[in-house]
Amino acid sequence: MTSLSRRALLGSLTSLLPAQTRKKIKITDVRCAIIGQSPVVRIVTDQGISGYGQAETRKVYLRPMVLFYKDYILGEDPTDVERVMMKIRRLGAFKPWGAAVSAIEIALWDIAGQVAGLPVYKLLGGKIRDSVRIYNGGFRPVFKGQEPQHFAEVVQQMKEAPEGFTLIKMPIGFHNPAQLNAMPGQWYDEPRAGAPHGNKGMLTEKGFKRILQSVEAMKKVLGDDVGLALDAGPGWMMKDAVNFCKAVEPLHLAWVEDLLTGDYTPYPNADLYRDLKMQTSVPIHTGEQIYNRANFKDLIEKQAVDVLGPDPEDVGGIAELKWITEYADLHGILMAPHGVFDGLIGLAAHVHMAAAMPQNFVAFEYPYGQPDWWYDIVEGLPNPIVKKGFIDVWDTPGLGVRFRVNAAKARLSPEDRGFFD
Repeated sequence: MTSLSRRALLGSLTSLLPAQTRKKIKITDVRCAIIGQSPVVRIVTDQGISGYGQAETRKVYLRPMVLFYKDYILGEDPTDVERVMMKIRRLGAFKPWGAAVSAIEIALWDIAGQVAGLPVYKLLGGKIRDSVRIYNGGFRPVFKGQEPQHFAEVVQQMKEAPEGFTLIKMPIGFHNPAQLNAMPGQWYDEPRAGAPHGNKGMLTEKGFKRILQSVEAMKKVLGDDVGLALDAGPGWMMKDAVNFCKAVEPLHLAWVEDLLTGDYTPYPNADLYRDLKMQTSVPIHTGEQIYNRANFKDLIEKQAVDVLGPDPEDVGGIAELKWITEYADLHGILMAPHGVFDGLIGLAAHVHMAAAMPQNFVAFEYPYGQPDWWYDIVEGLPNPIVKKGFIDVWDTPGLGVRFRVNAAKARLSPEDRGFFD
């Protein structure tokens, strides 16, 4: 082939590429708005393409953390996701301080997918499943009390929900302060105010029995039709955790989560978790508070737990979580990502991530739009979103969820008025 022919061929191929791929794309701005208590990141580029990421609802304090990273990534090519993340990843920390890094990472993937004209899951290696399993997450009816029958009533409603959940997670013990505070004398300490999940201590016999009876009541309702997982801590002492897990072994639970450390605990304790795991057949789960792959090293390499549950909006993003999942898979550890407060942009990130995760993926925690008007300001999600406990994976470029800008603008505070401009 002559050099002239090669140039002609290259010119023809170039003409087939999307226009935005012919010129290097650059980040020109990083913005953060609080939309209905959800921090939303917008990364703006010089080619008119924006990517969006979201942090957990209620992290209304996150805006300055997001903007802290702005100067590090301006002028970078957002489609070089890993190159950009190398500049900021080391500056994050355990929940809640990895959230800003995570939201930026998700927004970068949104841009990369739009530029390539591909859904994000294609950029993560392609999907191995056409639909992804979810568990209930934020959908929990109001408890009418804290007796075992009230737990049974709640899971009955969840079993009958139109989403068709195949797996339900319920808060018990130290993860459910109302349960422990419903009557005095359930553990050998007093309730702690302040930051979340501050209670810890040895359970009394009365407290131990009430928790166990609540679990038995829920399992009786669900039978073997719907799996039951427990969000139980952190806060349990080792002996109580061992005795509880042994007591529920006949119930075939999906997992027991965060018994010893977890949620807002700024470290994992792999040695303690391994001690617990070695004394029970009940699957042991933790990880939602952990930031960055390096901080999962001990849990994975010591095979200290059976199930890990990082949150893509805290761990460093969706590619970070997929990397951790692949390493966990090599060690026989399952993955059930956390996500209860991740919002609708977070939901899209979960779907793309779960589609491409290896076969140790179980299910992710289904996030809801909070408040409900979030469903009116975005488009691109399936309708209905969940069918028989699963979400079908969509093929729209990027995350595939876009703002209805005029509707979303009406929900902005005066401080965020220019977010979409």
